[in-house]
Amino acid sequence: MGVVDDLRQARETFERGDWITAFEAWSDVDPEDLGPDDLDRLATAAFLLGKDDDCVSALQKAFDTYVARGQLAAAVRCAFWLSMIFMSNEDMALSAGWTARADRLLDDLDDDVVERGYVRFQRMFEFIAAQDWARAFEDAASVTEYGRRFADRDLLALGLAAEGRLTIYSGRVPDGLALFDEAMVGVAAGDVSPVIAGNVYCVMIEGCQEISDLGRAAAWTTALTRWCREQPGLVAYTGQCAVHRGQIMRLRGAFADAVEEFDSAIGRYLASSARSPIGLASAEKGDVLRVLGDLEAAEASYETAFDHGYEPQPGMALLWLATGRLDAALGAARRLLAETGGSVERSRVLPGVAEVLLACDALEEARTVAVELEQIAADFGCAGLQATAAYTSGCVELEGGDASGALPYLRKASALWRQLDAPYETARVRLQVGRALAVLGDDVSSASELAAARRVFDELGARPAVAAVDRLSPRMELPGGLTAREAEVLRLVASGQSNAQIAAELVLSEKTVARHLSNIFTKLEVGSRTAAAAYAFEHRLA
Repeated sequence: MGVVDDLRQARETFERGDWITAFEAWSDVDPEDLGPDDLDRLATAAFLLGKDDDCVSALQKAFDTYVARGQLAAAVRCAFWLSMIFMSNEDMALSAGWTARADRLLDDLDDDVVERGYVRFQRMFEFIAAQDWARAFEDAASVTEYGRRFADRDLLALGLAAEGRLTIYSGRVPDGLALFDEAMVGVAAGDVSPVIAGNVYCVMIEGCQEISDLGRAAAWTTALTRWCREQPGLVAYTGQCAVHRGQIMRLRGAFADAVEEFDSAIGRYLASSARSPIGLASAEKGDVLRVLGDLEAAEASYETAFDHGYEPQPGMALLWLATGRLDAALGAARRLLAETGGSVERSRVLPGVAEVLLACDALEEARTVAVELEQIAADFGCAGLQATAAYTSGCVELEGGDASGALPYLRKASALWRQLDAPYETARVRLQVGRALAVLGDDVSSASELAAARRVFDELGARPAVAAVDRLSPRMELPGGLTAREAEVLRLVASGQSNAQIAAELVLSEKTVARHLSNIFTKLEVGSRTAAAAYAFEHRLA
């Protein structure tokens, strides 16, 4: 193939999103035969394939060519991307240098060009680093305005995502989520370029995870996963995507799969220039290993997170609690409570802090934390955080001796976690409901709740939680020689549920439910669902 044919193939495959073929075709051409536009697109393909050195080389050559031709606005775009790439690779000096070059070129442009919005976006990070939130927000809003005014869909998506994230950090969560939703419209429609789309996906999913908006986080993680798979050879953003998938798998109770995803993310980060994201992935992995009871491996993951500049709290404090280091856990919890500022950051640490405080008999401190968490959850309006807050309040009431006062909180938490399809969290609530019912003297219902919780914990491999149930479960005989599972099925029959509904509730097949019913009828010597339900009510099974 000649140069013309190579360039045509590169451009056509680039437009189709075949980054591998496009990169190879451009790479076959002598760099001296590439114009700045081809160099720009070559840089995009290289970036998406994780070839940062090739990306930087192409962008620098494109920048020099644009400047030589007097195409200063295009040169500013190159300088902007170089600044962003160096910042993502944690080379802040080079990042600042390229931002300064972009500013200098803008001084030579008299017009109010859209590139000023891109440079404003980059300057925003300087204010974020300095924690000058007011000026950072001003820049983000300006970026959005530039995007709207110049009908630049990439810049608009960047501005909306950044403005939404900063709005959330200011405590105005519903307003921030509305900005996220608007940004997602352009991304989902395919109106945004791949580099920007990947950036916006990750910014917004991370924001949703931070405030426990698990519904949006799950939906957008699914969309991001599909987006990544549609692009052969894509490397950029796949590490972040693996982290987000792991977080959703943890929510769904697929703990082993979650660990695999976090390991995959760590491997991708190790193979790239980005090292700091390893901290978050390692902390998330440690949290899952702690739930599974592999405490030694969890501690190793937390240490890796520390090594990469990420403090894995309150996970580490909960690990210390699990290993009997109560003083260390309590000290860490109180420190987090004192030094963590901002409602978003506090919403992430308060649940773990409350758990540690309750375990260390600091009831009144835990009550104060629960009240604050309830207020934050009400302000944010996110179901995951509301479920967590209700669970925390229920545990506080229960530890304070008010079992009947705990139940409304726990029922609310259970309903919300069920809506979010979170089996482990739902089972944690059922464990506390079982405790409350035992305190109130309803031993049969308590046994049923504890048995249901134990079954889920056992299926998920959550060994510490299984042991916790075993320590609580009353050693009692169920009436009629029923097993705990049969008593659970009978309770649902008495509530009027069909076999299909019971199967869905207990995650069983209808055939298994029918077998349990047959055994129940035989043991109780009854011939109908109505008679079985009457037995359940008579013996306080329903």
